Amino acid sequence: MHILGWIVAIAAMAIGATVIVLLVRTATYVDPYHLRVAEAGYVHKEAEVNGVKLSYAEGPDNGPPLVLLHAQFLDWFSYSRVLPQLAKSFHVFDVDYPGHGTTKTPPDYPMTADRIGADLGDFIEQEIGEPVFISGNSSGGLLATWLAANRPALIKAAVLEDPPLFSSEYPRIKQTIAYRAFATSYKAAQEKAPDFLIYWIHGNATFFRNNVGPGTPFLLEQAIRLFRQFNAGKPAEIGLLPNNTVRMLLRGLDQYDPRFGAAFYDGSWNQGFDHAQALAKITCPVLLLHANYTVLPDGTLNGAMSDEDAVHAMSLLNNGTFEKIDASHVINLDKPEAFTASLEKFLLKK
Repeated sequence: MHILGWIVAIAAMAIGATVIVLLVRTATYVDPYHLRVAEAGYVHKEAEVNGVKLSYAEGPDNGPPLVLLHAQFLDWFSYSRVLPQLAKSFHVFDVDYPGHGTTKTPPDYPMTADRIGADLGDFIEQEIGEPVFISGNSSGGLLATWLAANRPALIKAAVLEDPPLFSSEYPRIKQTIAYRAFATSYKAAQEKAPDFLIYWIHGNATFFRNNVGPGTPFLLEQAIRLFRQFNAGKPAEIGLLPNNTVRMLLRGLDQYDPRFGAAFYDGSWNQGFDHAQALAKITCPVLLLHANYTVLPDGTLNGAMSDEDAVHAMSLLNNGTFEKIDASHVINLDKPEAFTASLEKFLLKK
C-alpha cells in the first residue's frame, strides 16, 4: 500500500476509535455529584399537596430548615454542587416546583405564581411544620418573593438569586432574551410536542451553537437518543458537555412541562402577582444576589435583571441586603463556593 494509503487507514481507525470512546462515555455517564449528594445524606421523597405530587430531596436535620427553589428549566439536582456544603448547617428541602423534574400536576393545573406559591406554602406547612429560610434562583426567586410577601409567617429570611424582577412582567418581558425561549415553550404547549427536549434543541439551535459550538444541535440530539437507549427513564445527562449549566439545562428540559414557560410568554404566570407590590410587602430579611448581564445592541436584556432593576428592587425592600456576584445567571452552578459563602453568611447570622 502507498504510504498515503497507510496514513489514511490509520487516521480512519483513530477517528473510529475516538467515536467509539465518545459513544461509550455518552451512554455510561453518571454525574459524580449523585454519589456526593447521597453521601451527604439526601433522600428523594414525594409529598401530595392539593392534588400535586411534589418531588423533592431532603437532607439530614443539621440545622434550621432551608427550602431551595431552582431556576426555570432545571430541577432539584441543579443544586448538587452546593447541597453537600449546605447539609452541614441546614435541614435542606430541595423542591421540584410544578412544571419541573418529577413533580406531577393535574392536566388543567394553572401555571401561575399565585397557584404554585400557594401550593409551596402548603408544602412547607404540611411537610416541614415550622418557618423556614428560603432561597430561589430565577423563577424560583420569584416564587420565594411570592412566599415572603404572601405567607410571611412561613418565611424567616429569603435569598433571591438573580430573580427576573420586573423584567419578566408583561409586556416588558418582550424586551428580554428569555422571551425568545418562552416562545418555544408556548409553541410546544400549543402543538403538544411529545419530546420537548428535542423540540427545544431544534427551536433554539442558535443558542447551542453560540454557547457550546458549531454542529452542536445535531450532535446533542444524537447523544441524547443514545443516552436514552442505555438509560431508560432517566433524564438526559450528557457528560461530554463541559459547561455545568448547559448540562443541567438539558437534564431539566428532559422533564420540563412547556406550559410553565408558555405562561411567561403570554403573561398569565404573573397574573395577580405584581413584583413591586410584593417586594414592598416583605418584612423578613432579604438578600438579593445580582449576577452578570448584558444588553444587546437592540436593547434586549440578556440576563435576569439590569442594574436599574436591582436598584428598584432594593428601594422597595424593608430589610434588604444587596450583593453583586461575578457569575452567570445560575450562580450556584457557576460559582458554588461564592453562593454558599453568601447564603451562609446571611442566613446563619439571623
